Amino acid sequence: MNKNAPSPLDLLRRHNLNLKKSLGQNLLVDASHLNRIAGAADLKQTDTVLEIGPGLGSLTHHLTEQAGRVVGVELDQRLIPILRAQFADRPHVSFVHGDILEHNPEELIRAHLPGSSSADVSYKDVSYKVVANLPYYITSAVLKHILESTSPPSLAVLLVQQEVAQRMAAQPGDMSLLAVSVQFYARPQLLQRIPAGAFRPRPKVDSRVVRLDVLPQPTVPDVQPAHFFRTVRAGFGQRRKQLRNSLSAGLSCSKQEAERWLTASGIEPSRRAETLSLQEWGMLTKSVYEKA
Repeated sequence: MNKNAPSPLDLLRRHNLNLKKSLGQNLLVDASHLNRIAGAADLKQTDTVLEIGPGLGSLTHHLTEQAGRVVGVELDQRLIPILRAQFADRPHVSFVHGDILEHNPEELIRAHLPGSSSADVSYKDVSYKVVANLPYYITSAVLKHILESTSPPSLAVLLVQQEVAQRMAAQPGDMSLLAVSVQFYARPQLLQRIPAGAFRPRPKVDSRVVRLDVLPQPTVPDVQPAHFFRTVRAGFGQRRKQLRNSLSAGLSCSKQEAERWLTASGIEPSRRAETLSLQEWGMLTKSVYEKA
């Protein structure tokens, strides 16, 4: 598969390019891993893929063989001409220069649907999947951006640092703000581990593929997301402290009031944020915002 795809290392040499450490650029050069990442998205010819950070197009080659349309968003302007030249004979592939955090994902997809202007397609008609190799420093921001968008993807397959992947899929007892934020919107599944040696340059840590199956409605559907996350952020604001203390500080209330909310939610005030389930956060949110 993809026997004719150019080597990313050859492309670097041919164009006299150096990877930018500031952008977290590490090339995955093992074709077997690339194929499994694309396979994890269960792509069909009717699917549209938003690829975040295609780099030199190694994964893009696999995506274009399986999906009906691929839209790549690349921050490094130097790579755009290289990408466009590689895929010039594939009209179902498009590349956009820019920061994904400054674009609405659904608008990017709408703008590249064949035979339709962006004005012809409503948000509810947009269906797409996300595939991305995310640098550590933007992982949380990108997750928030795509999961909270007006029209989120049906699923996302992400290559992230091993530790970050484990945090996404954590269970009560080891929860974090990242875990709650992801699991509020999606069901994470940890897939293959990719050793550091499969990348050039070699990173310091291994990576992991995570598949996020985005839920039709949030895990806690009967609370306002803004209220829910304000409560959660307060709880994790001082995560080493008991919830009565962290909520008091984060929500600017007395410890007695925080205790009352926790008790009303069936939560022991001495517990810590990492022990709560999403359902418990939901009950707590209702107690906080029904206080009036």
